[in-house]
Order: sequence, then structure tokens, then C-alpha cells
Amino acid sequence: MPKITAGDLDQRITIQNKSVTRNAIGEEVVAWVDGDTVWAHVMPLRGGAFHAANQDQHTVDARFFIRTRTGLDQSMRILWKTIPHDITNIIPGTGEYLGMIEITTVNGVKDGR
Repeated sequence: MPKITAGDLDQRITIQNKSVTRNAIGEEVVAWVDGDTVWAHVMPLRGGAFHAANQDQHTVDARFFIRTRTGLDQSMRILWKTIPHDITNIIPGTGEYLGMIEITTVNGVKDGR
């Protein structure tokens, strides 16, 4: 893929943080809190399907390129077109990708659905 330019950052994504609290009987309650909304270049990579727990499950892998920033980690997720994507890897850009971060994600199989 050639160098990503500002014009390639054509999709809005929201970075979400996981917030865990406990309810009155001590059960964990997970909520997702919106963080920054940024421009991204999005590349859906592949989808898959499998059968688990007596249900058909579907996954979608995607790659997001955003401008370099700090504070990202794999406990976060990305909301793109109202669909949550769990972060699997955060790769700092080098060479012609200097100034960018590549974020690989999966949708549909972790607790962030």
C-alpha cells in the first residue's frame, strides 16, 4: 500500500474506553465511554463464521490507520459506523508510515460486542 495521505483519512471513528463498575449485588457492569473521535483510513480485511455455544458466530477483521497519538491500548475499542471493533494490535508507523498508527481489530467474538 502506498503512503497514506490526509485525503485517505476519510472515515470518522470513536475510540472508546472500558469502564467497569459493580451493581448492588456485586456483579461487574461493563460500560463503554466515548473518548476522542478522529479521522481514519479503514481497511476491512476479512470476515469469518463459525459455530460455538449452539450459535452461529461471525467475525470481521479490520485495519485502521490514524495519526500518531498516545494513550491507546488493547483494553480499548473502536466504534466505526456504530459497530464496535476490539483492538488486537497497535503498531507504530515507520518508514513511509511515520506519523501514523496502524490498529488491527476484530468484531464479533470478544466481550465488547
